[in-house]
Amino acid sequence: MSGRDRLIYLPLGGAGEIGMNAYVYGYGKPGKERLILVDIGIAFPDMASTPGVDIILADISWLSERLDRLEAVFITHGHEDHVGGIGHLYPQLQKPVHARKFTANLARRKLQEKGQDPSVVETAAPYPAMIEAGPFKVGFLPVSHSIPESNALVIDTPGGRIIHTGDFKIDRTPVVGEPFDDALWAEAAKPGIRALVCDSTNVFSKHPGRSEAEVAPNLKPLVAASKGMFVATTFASNVARLQSLAVAGEAAGRSICLMGRAMRRMTEAAREEGILTDFPKTISPEDAANVPRESLMLIVTGSQGERRAASAQLSRGKYFGMELKDGDTFLFSSKTIPGNEKEVAHIMNNLSEMGVDVVTDDDGLYHVSGHANRPDLETVHAITDPQIVIPMHGEHRHLREHAKVANALGRVGVVVPNGTMLELSGNAPKVVDHVETGRVYLDGSALVGQFDGVVRDRIRMALNGHVVVAVMVDDDNQILEDTWVDIRGLPEVVRGSAPLAEMMEEHLAGKLARVDTRTAGDDEKLEDLIVKGIRKVAQDEIGKRPEVTVLITRLAAE
Repeated sequence: MSGRDRLIYLPLGGAGEIGMNAYVYGYGKPGKERLILVDIGIAFPDMASTPGVDIILADISWLSERLDRLEAVFITHGHEDHVGGIGHLYPQLQKPVHARKFTANLARRKLQEKGQDPSVVETAAPYPAMIEAGPFKVGFLPVSHSIPESNALVIDTPGGRIIHTGDFKIDRTPVVGEPFDDALWAEAAKPGIRALVCDSTNVFSKHPGRSEAEVAPNLKPLVAASKGMFVATTFASNVARLQSLAVAGEAAGRSICLMGRAMRRMTEAAREEGILTDFPKTISPEDAANVPRESLMLIVTGSQGERRAASAQLSRGKYFGMELKDGDTFLFSSKTIPGNEKEVAHIMNNLSEMGVDVVTDDDGLYHVSGHANRPDLETVHAITDPQIVIPMHGEHRHLREHAKVANALGRVGVVVPNGTMLELSGNAPKVVDHVETGRVYLDGSALVGQFDGVVRDRIRMALNGHVVVAVMVDDDNQILEDTWVDIRGLPEVVRGSAPLAEMMEEHLAGKLARVDTRTAGDDEKLEDLIVKGIRKVAQDEIGKRPEVTVLITRLAAE
């Protein structure tokens, strides 16, 4: 092993997927590098692949096993896929956390909710201020995005300067928050950039990105022309959009009510940190119930179809005493994230059945993306002029396309999926290791591993049903006759009227009557025989192989 120092990049989440961002940088002797972590985010589950799971986090076992080498954690911005894991995973990190004031506010709230010490989060000043962390100096370079105080990171190391963009777009009129500052970015790039680690979300969008300021003028006439109650949903973190919606509602003479915990939390944090200074006055959901429908505007959570969010609740009936009716208007001022289409469509159809007019962004009037399109990516490549471009924050197809863009512009583009350790020292980047990465599920209040079997068992039960068999064996290893079967998730009757459970009990009775005492005395053999018998009946009658739980009770001699 070489004794020279090296600079490494290792994504543990967010490279090859959208969400769950967690990126490690290291500098030092191979295997002894001092490390920093950039972002610690979450992803959201779906019923098809992760039933019952609350959130999904990156597996940071590799990092926690090297905790003595970790210097600090840096959070680029306040979106859940970048900061949402801090409360759950901080016990595995136990290092200082650095973020700008708005993001720091959100991170402290998350730590407090989980009983962690919020004082570990230190508020950072914007670039050119730099924070020392071992061999690293890190600065928060302001950038525009769909949440206030988003930042790229300027990461100085003895092996060269890196710019880690975080999520960004080029927006010089963002309504709320800091505009993209070309001159400041050019200043940060002056010493030369070894690597640009860059957002890839919208690499396939070939038209220039649009400013948040373009949305507000379209909202006002829409709200003003609407009859009945007006309801709008958007990403709770898009404080600029919340402001534009509220201003449009106020201009139409409507009282404004925010519904949803995330919506209230974001606006509270923005007010506390001086980011929202002229947000229209809002009323509580309780007071909103007494306002005439034509004079009320609700701004609600749930733009992605989340079942427990306000949008879904309203689509199913009453929520906080509010009920949508024929002639009301519901605006989706958002883009549906891939994978959420079914849930969002279900809400829209429920609303339509109520007679509610549903308005979406199909015409591009009521939403703009917070991510850089291809022309904007090319602009940032040109401003920073990096030696290497490493695409991140995207599915594999996004990373690969972004690398092609970089190569076409005369730079070295490298696809680095999760678990790939890339050395950035020397004349060319090279893969030096692959580490085990994966996912951790928050299941209720417990963290369970991706391969622990909890979710797998749920999926199997959902697909195949579940049968419980209770059997009693006396002290002479004789099986008693009253074996009991209970079924869940399977048809109760087959062949017109025959109860499936009784058919299984009859089949087992015949098999168990012929069992010898050696088999009856061995739990493993007896269970295997019963499982095979149950599955044979199910396969013959309904074409299913259910999950089977066998409860063996052994009676002791008196």
